[in-house]
Amino acid sequence: MTVAVDDDFAVAVRAGLGQQRKSIPARFFYDYAGSELFEQITGLPEYYPTRIEVALLTAYAPDIARLAGTGRAVVEFGAGSATKTPLLLSATASTTYVPVDISGEFLEQAATGLQRALAGVEVIPVVGDFTRALDLPSLSGPLIGFFPGSTIGNFDPARAVDLLRSFRATLGTGARLVIGMDLCKAPSLLEAAYDDAAGVTAAFNRNLLNRINRELGGTIPVDAFEHRAVWNDLLGRIEMHLVALRAVRFEAAGEQFSLQRGETIHTENSYKYTPEEARLLARAAGWEPMAMWNDPDGLFSLHVWAAATDVLQP
Repeated sequence: MTVAVDDDFAVAVRAGLGQQRKSIPARFFYDYAGSELFEQITGLPEYYPTRIEVALLTAYAPDIARLAGTGRAVVEFGAGSATKTPLLLSATASTTYVPVDISGEFLEQAATGLQRALAGVEVIPVVGDFTRALDLPSLSGPLIGFFPGSTIGNFDPARAVDLLRSFRATLGTGARLVIGMDLCKAPSLLEAAYDDAAGVTAAFNRNLLNRINRELGGTIPVDAFEHRAVWNDLLGRIEMHLVALRAVRFEAAGEQFSLQRGETIHTENSYKYTPEEARLLARAAGWEPMAMWNDPDGLFSLHVWAAATDVLQP
């Protein structure tokens, strides 16, 4: 199954760069190069979510299996390299795994590796944008959804509710969702996690400009932009921006654009949640919280939610 994203990318770039406060949706980070860079980010010393989530999946595997169910097919939204997935598949004794990701080439490569490594598990990759309606293969339910990392934080609360409602509709009756959520913490820890000393996150952010140049006939002077990650205390989120170091003019997606020195392109938000906010988000989207675990320092959390039976599917 395939989904064309080129037209969407061009439309988003034209709209985002044409407005006064320029922005491009974070989902377009993930071409092959961007996906590779993100995998490097997950192994950086400053980037705590991956290490903690792996530890939580390992430590609480029996509890996850008891709550999420065993023998169910697992659908992972935004699978990437699926490095955490074997932990969940092993815990739940799942024999069918459906990774969904927007980067087709990267997904196929990861799925091939997983199929070799996971004896007895059928891997059915689906190339698609999980923020839109998905055409999943025929699966016997009930299903387990897997949404690890802190990807839910990339969406403002209203859109996060819509997305989680969509997952609820996609997964169907009796579904469970295993989801990772980043917790509120000191801004210094957050800013370091999104602006690492090695500059990998900066390269990940600027790769969005490289992608525009490659795929949309762009003439963006990439060296004229620097990466910036800042904590927005009012909105409870880390923001990533590309900041123009000088006045620039360029073409992208068939149109001309310009930025003044100091003007930014807003590329990503990452909202952080308290445990109570996480529970409220779940219930607003038609999920009932079953369990939450976090590390001793309270940096990151892992949740199991059940599809609420009294909520109509959208």
